[in-house]
Amino acid sequence: MNPIRFIALAALAIASTYAQAHVQGAGWHSHGFRDGLLHPLTGLDHLLAMLAVGMWSVRQSAKAALPLGFLGLLLVGVLSGVAGLEIPGLEAGIALTVAMLGVLLAAAVRLPQWLAAAMLATFAILHGNAHGHELPAVASTLGLMLTSALLVYAGRVLGLAVSLRMLKWTGAALAASGAMLLTLA
Repeated sequence: MNPIRFIALAALAIASTYAQAHVQGAGWHSHGFRDGLLHPLTGLDHLLAMLAVGMWSVRQSAKAALPLGFLGLLLVGVLSGVAGLEIPGLEAGIALTVAMLGVLLAAAVRLPQWLAAAMLATFAILHGNAHGHELPAVASTLGLMLTSALLVYAGRVLGLAVSLRMLKWTGAALAASGAMLLTLA
């Protein structure tokens, strides 16, 4: 597929299906396993970030450890949200994670292990904290973690399956999506 066409289609899909995952206190969740399982698929920011973490991690030196560390700290972030920790500017921070991961993919940036781990740790805490506020029950956390892990590893499969050129184009689309999410945060 033509990269320009791919970006145009991705932009249209994103613009037409925008759903913010972190509506604080909306109260429409029953907090069950199903809610946690589906939540990462209905929040564009979480969906894109999980896929991007997987895609970006395959090009890093600690490619096997990064996704596991990210998922472990995502759970720590969830627990911090359940405990009531409020992170100022959380929505903007989450949107920035998508944009930053997109830029890193588009520019094919390889970071030192410690910096890649620290960056992904921060991203995981932000995403997890927001979900901990939204879905505080154990059952919903289990569902959230399962879907998040599937998305991260689906991103790894995509990162391995596509050419570096396509990965860069995907990164550019992710960066644009993150910028759009930032304007809505």
